[in-house]
Amino acid sequence: MTRLRCAILDDYFNLALEVADWQSLSDRIDVTVFSHPFASEQAAASALADFEIVCAMRERTAFPKSLFESLPKLKLLLTSGMRNASIDMEAAKARGVTIAGTQYSRDPTAPLTMGLILELTRGIGRENARMHAGEPWQTFAGVEIEGLTLGVVGLGKLGSKMAGIAKAFGMNVIAWSPNLTPEKCKDAGVGYATKEELFAKADIVSIHVVLSERSRGLVGAADLARMKPTAFLVNTARGPIVDEQALLETLQQKRIAGAGIDVFSVEPLPTEHPFRKLDNLVLTPHLGYATEDGLRIHYSQMVEAIDAFTKGGELPRKLA
Repeated sequence: MTRLRCAILDDYFNLALEVADWQSLSDRIDVTVFSHPFASEQAAASALADFEIVCAMRERTAFPKSLFESLPKLKLLLTSGMRNASIDMEAAKARGVTIAGTQYSRDPTAPLTMGLILELTRGIGRENARMHAGEPWQTFAGVEIEGLTLGVVGLGKLGSKMAGIAKAFGMNVIAWSPNLTPEKCKDAGVGYATKEELFAKADIVSIHVVLSERSRGLVGAADLARMKPTAFLVNTARGPIVDEQALLETLQQKRIAGAGIDVFSVEPLPTEHPFRKLDNLVLTPHLGYATEDGLRIHYSQMVEAIDAFTKGGELPRKLA
């Protein structure tokens, strides 16, 4: 049997080989791990030119039509998750590339969202850093979230989970999305609001919609302008859903109390990005889905898919 080359992309944690049984494929494939992002599409094309199999981690590396055209040997592309907006599915089909995904056992993004809310309102990480730096005692008076209103943009699976967590903390919850109805809100036990009402009334706004052409720029300058000066914005969905320039200006002018952002239009976030200079912005490097438990499932199911592919069997979780 001809040995195949497999590339594991964007393994920032160097966990891929530890959490799944790649050794079970050692008689058929040679694995190369890329732990750092490619500087450009051209760099990706050059590095991956000789690989028949590629394992992608979420949208960290995009696969547009032009990249598929630069990878004539590529036969199988695996992605963590069952949806990846950065893969041109039609281009993959045209090039004869099979695509399959992986599942989650749970979604850890909602708890991270609550963590960002707690950091914004209670300054846990900020005060921890001060204590370790030798500062004498507290300087930050927190905000109690019990009784505050959480505005959830997007009441799907993740938004509904977030609403349940918020209610457990004693928060009131209202929700809006383009297709959301008052009846669905009632079924979920939350209040319905128009977009304008949500941004004007919420003490904390949390984004939980899927990135698409329809949702790109969904939260813009006019929405941010409606927020209370004491309100916070949290985005753990996707960076382009929020107009980043409008958010930057809003925070620079301190027109809202602050924001917690886990996702960005360009990832990794450039070291010189002005977001990094703001003291009213809590930044995390797209931690929402990145847990060892979740990565173990993703990589184990990638091994399962490669095993089936190399044996000529039916691929589980095939997407294209």
